Amino acid sequence: MVTKALRRIVGDLTGRSHRRTLDLLSGQLEATLKGVDLAVDLAAGRIPPAAARTLMGDVEHEGDCRRAELVTELSVILTTPIDREDLYRFSRSVDDVLDNLRDLVRETDLFGMPGDPADLPALGAVRDGLDALRVAVADLLVDPRRVQEGAMTARKAAGRVRREYQLSLAALFRQELGTDTLSRRELLRRLDVIGLRLNSAAADLSDALLKRGH
Repeated sequence: MVTKALRRIVGDLTGRSHRRTLDLLSGQLEATLKGVDLAVDLAAGRIPPAAARTLMGDVEHEGDCRRAELVTELSVILTTPIDREDLYRFSRSVDDVLDNLRDLVRETDLFGMPGDPADLPALGAVRDGLDALRVAVADLLVDPRRVQEGAMTARKAAGRVRREYQLSLAALFRQELGTDTLSRRELLRRLDVIGLRLNSAAADLSDALLKRGH
C-alpha cells in the first residue's frame, strides 16, 4: 500500500500521472473518431447498415473501456492537469457523442434506411470538431492558449453540424410526406444531437481552462 502511494506521489511530481490521464482521454477521443469514420462509411454507401451496426458495437466498447480506465485513474491519482470534476464532465460529453453516433447507425438499420450522402457534410464537421479536441487535449500540458483555440474550433464545427441539419431538414420538408420521410426526420434529429453533444464537450474543456486561470 505504501509502495502504491509512493508511486502516485512520484508520478505526480514527474508529470507521469498527468500524461497518463491525458493519454486515456486521447484514447477515448480516438475511439469516438473511429465512430465518426464508421458513420461516414455508412453515409457514403461503403458499408451496409447492418454491418455498420455490428462494427459500431466494437467501437463503442473501445470508447467505454477508455472512459472506464480514465474514471479509475481519476479516483486514485493525487493531482490532475485540470479540475478532476471538469475532466470527468468532459469525458462524459465525449462519451455522449459516441453514444449518439452509435444510435445514428443503429437507428438507420432499425428503420430499414440506407446511408444518406447528404449527411456527409455534417459528419465531416463532427470529425473536424473531435479532431480539434484531440489536439487540444494533447496541448493541455504544453500550451493552454492552443487548448482554448481548439475548443473554439470544435464549437464552430458543432455550429456547422446544426446548419447542415437545418438545410437537410428544409430539403426533407419539401418532399412528399411518407414513412421514409418520418424515419429520415428522426435520423436527422439524431445527427443534430451529435452536434449538440460535441458543443457540450468543447464548452466543458473551455470552462475547465477558465477555472484554471487560462
